[in-house]
Amino acid sequence: MALIKLLAPFLFVLSALAQSANPTPSKAEEQQLRMLVARSPRASLTGSPLTVVPPSAGWELGMVTWVAMDAKGLIYLLQRGDKADPIVVLNRAGKVVKSWGKGMYVMPHSIRIDPAGNVWTTDAASSKVYKFSNEGKKLMEISVGGQPSPCPNNFCGTTDVAFGPGGRIFVADGYANARVMEYSADGRKIREWGTKGGEPGQFRLPHSIVIDEHNIAYVADRENGRIQKFNLDGKYVGQLTGTGKTFSLANRGGRLYAGAQPRNLPNGSPGWIFELDRDSGKILRYVESTRNHGIEITNSGEWLVGPGANGPQVFRPN
Repeated sequence: MALIKLLAPFLFVLSALAQSANPTPSKAEEQQLRMLVARSPRASLTGSPLTVVPPSAGWELGMVTWVAMDAKGLIYLLQRGDKADPIVVLNRAGKVVKSWGKGMYVMPHSIRIDPAGNVWTTDAASSKVYKFSNEGKKLMEISVGGQPSPCPNNFCGTTDVAFGPGGRIFVADGYANARVMEYSADGRKIREWGTKGGEPGQFRLPHSIVIDEHNIAYVADRENGRIQKFNLDGKYVGQLTGTGKTFSLANRGGRLYAGAQPRNLPNGSPGWIFELDRDSGKILRYVESTRNHGIEITNSGEWLVGPGANGPQVFRPN
């Protein structure tokens, strides 16, 4: 009996991981995930709405799908409303310092800042990837293609973009397709990997992608409830399970961050932002958060999320 009590926490974790690999979400999986979170440390962070000061009368943000921050501390929002430009840039006081992109998007999806400070976005309907200077000048356009026509519900294309050494570009093509695309620094297609399914190297909606300093790509395999790991040639090297339906990833300071929720609940339900050990997938810290479509972790330790429960939110150290 003593041995069973000693092993119980480990058996619970193994059970939770096994449930997360199941392609059919269930209430039991949700309960196991909640128990796992309850046993993990909560981050000493306090959440508040991200300050956004309207620059003019009638100006209004729509759904903010993703957030990013550059090296100067400017915050980049990608949003879907028609009363503001799709790309909105804020200073730390929430003042809009620049914006652009009107007429370029059908379904804005993700925004990322590359190591050189350029701004990248994806469009989930047109399946286009745009590269801009930080002043909004378009530098490159990649038409990924391969999506069905007509596009149902405007979700049939690219989901996220990440950056490898030598200017290599990696695009998660998750809606309709189930693959990762690699492009050269000048936008030429190099290779692709992934098919639909639940086996290693397969995807059910690759929704987010990041690359760490060891050139490992982490892909949020959203509907399979796992984060898969690959080398930059597309070879599967492992997976992290037990985080539920993972929408968004960030990599900062040797840690992996994931915005997630239980798989059996509707998209946008309350969930968590997790700080994870990149090797084991262990939850190191977490905060409760809702609508975790796109996250960013800043150098100063802030956790940003969009859309957030009632607009983009920032979690600051206490």
